[in-house]
Amino acid sequence: MKINRSIHNIVFVFTLLCLVVSCERGLSEDVQFATFPKNGDIFIDAPVSLTDEFFVSFDPAGGANPDGFGTDNNEAFQGTTSIRVDVPAPNDPAGGFIGGIFLDRGDGRDLTGFDALTFWAKGSTTATVGLVGFGTDFDQNKFAVTRENIQLSTDWRKYTVPIPDASKLVQEKGMFIFSAGTNSTNGFGFTFWIDELRFENLGTVAQPRPRIFDGQDIVQQAFTGTTLNVSGLSQIFNIADGSNVEVSPAPAYFNFESSNLDVAIVNESGEIQIIGEGTATITAQLNGVAAQGSMELTSVGSFNFAPTPTQSPESVVSLFSDAYTDIPVSRYNSFFEPFQTTLGGVLPIGNQSIISYTNLNFVGIVFNDVIFPAEAVSPVNATNLNTLHIDINVQEALQAGDRLLLQLTNYGSTETVGSYLINGSELQQDAWVSFDIPLSSFSGLSDRSRIGLLLFNSEDGPASPTISNIFVDNIYFY
Repeated sequence: MKINRSIHNIVFVFTLLCLVVSCERGLSEDVQFATFPKNGDIFIDAPVSLTDEFFVSFDPAGGANPDGFGTDNNEAFQGTTSIRVDVPAPNDPAGGFIGGIFLDRGDGRDLTGFDALTFWAKGSTTATVGLVGFGTDFDQNKFAVTRENIQLSTDWRKYTVPIPDASKLVQEKGMFIFSAGTNSTNGFGFTFWIDELRFENLGTVAQPRPRIFDGQDIVQQAFTGTTLNVSGLSQIFNIADGSNVEVSPAPAYFNFESSNLDVAIVNESGEIQIIGEGTATITAQLNGVAAQGSMELTSVGSFNFAPTPTQSPESVVSLFSDAYTDIPVSRYNSFFEPFQTTLGGVLPIGNQSIISYTNLNFVGIVFNDVIFPAEAVSPVNATNLNTLHIDINVQEALQAGDRLLLQLTNYGSTETVGSYLINGSELQQDAWVSFDIPLSSFSGLSDRSRIGLLLFNSEDGPASPTISNIFVDNIYFY
């Protein structure tokens, strides 16, 4: 029985191999793989193989104006018709800017034979169009490319958006994207026209120079279980007229690499997952060209979080804490120009977050309707509150003279500022220290009805910062 079973097994395996070989031969000879149209034309007097309503507007709920798009039979670079875009004023009730995408009618196009998107355009004035590009389909946007702030002329000019790596574009639906507002015209609306919109193989797009992290070699501490993002993605090309054109490619154009896969791994979306202790350097290539810029990560293991707050949620107004529901905040890093040097902001760590500030001189958490009107949120009425809580962890050796000045600004009928000084001796290196500061201790804060700014200032005199790197967490009034 054992011998017979072996013979049957041999026959079965042989038959299976024959079937596999036969199937492989059949696939190689008979199967037709899907291909997609290679037509590069998008708008040539009329839309070319686009959806019936070929302009798909950005969401009007986000302020986009869907009414200013159309065609014009009285203006054209060639032929009879062009695309006409009427850019609205910021206070237009239908929306303060205009923009959207053009989508391919079918399942997408094969754009691997092209090296650029090109079009001709002119404006009613020498305004700028904030963004043009391709690859945005309001779905995955996997291979989106944008070029920002193209300068219009009042006569027809040709514009080029280079393709970072055409081999990726085997099935692309996002034919064109644009967005325009009135930043360059001081709020005055204007009109611009687009014609001869197509993908081309120019043969003159040269000298690709990709960058990650804005071309900087940065060093950063990280913690196991956290996720960071590769940022500052761009690529510069030289085109036929000798000028340089910079575009912003989606992460999927890049091949990201980690020098130590036991410490950090990077996916095609540019997400860096910290999985172990040690040091790893993140680099990238785009279409075989090494990208300028890198990130050296040092993972020091799991993160030690601040103590969990114990105040009842009913008595708390939270600016930043995983333990409570935060009120709307417009910025956790004010980026006050031109003198602020502080970098950083909210740092996700697993399913929690902290705030990390580096290169600190001063920085503000902004929660008002005064400093940045476009980002207006409601300030805090702390009339019936009496304490500010904050947890601080200093990420460097403390020295004599180190200090951290906290300032609260109230935006009432008159602006008032209250200050509270934390001396370096009250802080600890690499350890959380909790502060519960009576609002009455903020000297000068005579009104607490519209508090809208919390400022951290480490300077001991102008341009003389002391403490440079801190973590903060659990910032709330109660």
